[in-house]
Amino acid sequence: MKIHILSTPALYVLRLSRKLWLRVALFALLAVLASAAAILLEDKIPGGLKDRFTPKAVMPILTILASGMLAVSTFSLNVMVTAHNAAAGQTTPRVHSILLADTTTHTVLATFIGAFVYALSAIILFQTGFYPDGASVLVLGFTVAVVVLVVVALLRWIHHLSNLGSMEATLHSIEQATRNSLIRARSLPSLGARALTPDTVLPVDARPLHAPATGYLQLIDMHAISEKLGTDQTRVYLYIRPGDYLITGQIIGHAIGLSAEEESAICTNLTIAATRSFEQDAAYGLLVLSETASRALSPGINDPGTAIAVLCHQEKLLLDWAYASDGETQPRFPRLFLPETSRQSMIETAFASIARDGAGQIEVALRLQQVLARLASAPDVELAQAARDMAQHAREHADLALSLERDKTRLRAALLSSSP
Repeated sequence: MKIHILSTPALYVLRLSRKLWLRVALFALLAVLASAAAILLEDKIPGGLKDRFTPKAVMPILTILASGMLAVSTFSLNVMVTAHNAAAGQTTPRVHSILLADTTTHTVLATFIGAFVYALSAIILFQTGFYPDGASVLVLGFTVAVVVLVVVALLRWIHHLSNLGSMEATLHSIEQATRNSLIRARSLPSLGARALTPDTVLPVDARPLHAPATGYLQLIDMHAISEKLGTDQTRVYLYIRPGDYLITGQIIGHAIGLSAEEESAICTNLTIAATRSFEQDAAYGLLVLSETASRALSPGINDPGTAIAVLCHQEKLLLDWAYASDGETQPRFPRLFLPETSRQSMIETAFASIARDGAGQIEVALRLQQVLARLASAPDVELAQAARDMAQHAREHADLALSLERDKTRLRAALLSSSP
């Protein structure tokens, strides 16, 4: 399957689709349109139904629906905020962006608020006399459909609340977001460009490119940059990857064969913001998991079980990444050069803080060595070497932190049994 490379407009659309207010606004708009449709379709209602279903029969239902949905919407928003704060408190504040993208919560809240807007708009149209006499039949039909949607949303919400904000569900959400980024990074190691390696020779007349702003690089619009390369002699060499922190004016690459305006246009196709994001940043999810483990290992929480659970998630992600098929052999953008994802950076991001903070707890130190031993046998040579280096680093931390000689002996025995 061909991996799609995000462009800047696509990124904005993707992030817009994750906004809670967008679904609420769409549901509210549909509710208003449903109320107005009753006026346009009034002539098609049989006379017998008009006599049977009068506004007096519909108004009490609309009143109950409006008051009930207002209360349910307010309560659900309060529950969502409380759950998100609890999840961020027990994991890391960086998880907030993942929780805000929860489509189930968005759909449920949009249904509740949309039902409230529908009932309120229908009541207003009835009370102000905009509805003709036969419109109550259609309003009743729409109301029954809205009630069914509300009941389904309530059932989904009850099921969703059983896991909302829990550590297990939060770790699962982080893993899913991280897996998507890692899959893209494995399929397109250099985002579709040629790999920039230490052996890459830059032309003598290459001109430097400077960072246009200060912040984290979130996205490189490869399509837009490629379109700026007008001739076959143009080349762009970027030294940065999504997730890097840039400073205004910093040299981020070199280009050859471009005018000053074209060089400036290339830099404007870099999305730079105050925080990191998951779209192209393969290591960001590993950092969020690592921070969760470090918080669990802090003296105030002292929860080694969560740290071990994080190690399980990280091991699964990195092994799946290592055993996945190699990326595309032919670059999509042959005149662009970009460094590949650093294996050493991935391992350090995932395990360095756990090796430090969990060194004094034998169960965490043992589990970490087991994870790194399996990663050291992975088919990716660079990843395996980085895992061996990290295992040595973790052993040094454990030797200093473990107070009992028995624990040190136990750790050494485990290392001997896991060594190839």
